[in-house]
Amino acid sequence: MKKKSVLLLLLVAILFSSCFKDNDDEIQVASTLDIQNFIYRGLNFFYLYKADTDELANDYFANDGERNAFLESKNSPEELFDYLRSPQDRFSILVDDYVELINALDGITLNNGMEFGLVFYPDGSGNVFGYVRYVLPNSDASNKGVTRGMIFNTIGGQQINENNFSALLSPDTYTIGLANFDGTTVSANGESIDLVKSQLTENPVHIVQTLTVQGQKIGYLMYNAFTQNFDSQLNAAFAQFQADNVTDLILDLRYNGGGSVDTAIGLAGMITGQFNGSLYVSEEWNEDRQAEFSGDKLFTNTLENGEQVNSLNLTRVHVITSGRSASASELVINGLDPYINVIQVGDVTTGKFQASFLLFDAPAPYFARSAAHTGHTYAMLPLVFKTVNANGVTDFVDGLVPDISVLEDYSNLGALGEVTEPLLAAALNEIVPSPMPQTRTSLQFEEISESKANSPLYQLMIAEQ
Repeated sequence: MKKKSVLLLLLVAILFSSCFKDNDDEIQVASTLDIQNFIYRGLNFFYLYKADTDELANDYFANDGERNAFLESKNSPEELFDYLRSPQDRFSILVDDYVELINALDGITLNNGMEFGLVFYPDGSGNVFGYVRYVLPNSDASNKGVTRGMIFNTIGGQQINENNFSALLSPDTYTIGLANFDGTTVSANGESIDLVKSQLTENPVHIVQTLTVQGQKIGYLMYNAFTQNFDSQLNAAFAQFQADNVTDLILDLRYNGGGSVDTAIGLAGMITGQFNGSLYVSEEWNEDRQAEFSGDKLFTNTLENGEQVNSLNLTRVHVITSGRSASASELVINGLDPYINVIQVGDVTTGKFQASFLLFDAPAPYFARSAAHTGHTYAMLPLVFKTVNANGVTDFVDGLVPDISVLEDYSNLGALGEVTEPLLAAALNEIVPSPMPQTRTSLQFEEISESKANSPLYQLMIAEQ
């Protein structure tokens, strides 16, 4: 009986104590006002274009009560963020799930492996067709035979248009309907492919090869994102070029929307090497942060991971660009331009010269993840400084204009890395005159979007705090 009584008392004690919860052991869910206060604090502290929004001025609100009333007048964190963002800012973002954002920084995305662009029909109908730019290895698209140059105009049997493309391409599984394109007319061919997304890690060092043209060794690198985790692979590509004794380099950034500032500077050092320690770009921050945070970015012969940079010591480089070449891609071109001959081939770039870094809901000045509020997963990537090259060039809002204008021909894209591919052929013709015929398209099409537009890091240039 005694044992039973003890056990009964113990059970009652456990049940009784379970009715009480230790608040210190529980995650306190953030209120909308908590999140909006974070957004305001971050932008008030670091935002490059702080001066453009009256409410971000340090003396705008007389007290916290006034500021909170303003914050609560906005229905959501997204509405507040959009209100505070400057009209000249095309790139700052707010996300409600920073886990996806951090994965993207490491090159990890939910992806079926088909990297594509979306283009308006030339007939003014508002209809859209997709073209495959390249395919990621070991992906569903690769396994199912998707190849560069394929055209598709339907998803799940529905015609793609300017209003539905985002919704049609969002599901994890969808079916593309293939089509033919002769330069003016898109026509379905009756074939289709089912595609399934999964977590993929993209190695941005997509093609590395040495071309021998008329006895001359020319390096060709297709590089599709400035992902710092792959700096070693990028450096290894230049070790290969060194071993092959290349005398010229064609850097293909046509599909590269940007990424790490440090990686861009490392790449500049790989292309050159003779300017170690010289000014690459300087920084311009908002008035409150300029004195404390601004600094000069210098050419370096050491990567962030400690590796020695494999340098080619070139005095010229040919860079292939398009309207999708942005941020860190433009940083490479603009930063190198005062020092070596940069010949740009292709189309006008995006016009992104500002850098961001990731802000979590934590105290200033670090806004660090380690100290972040655990009750929500909002984070921001606001523009925090703009880059200025050694000649003082910045603010190229309309993009960097090519020396040699060549547009991709969607009806005949060519094979990447082949000397007959139109943009590569145009670059080669500037190095070794007329090695290959080249195609220059006369009809310009308007691209409405692309597969990488779904990435939370789309067209962003990321700096380390």
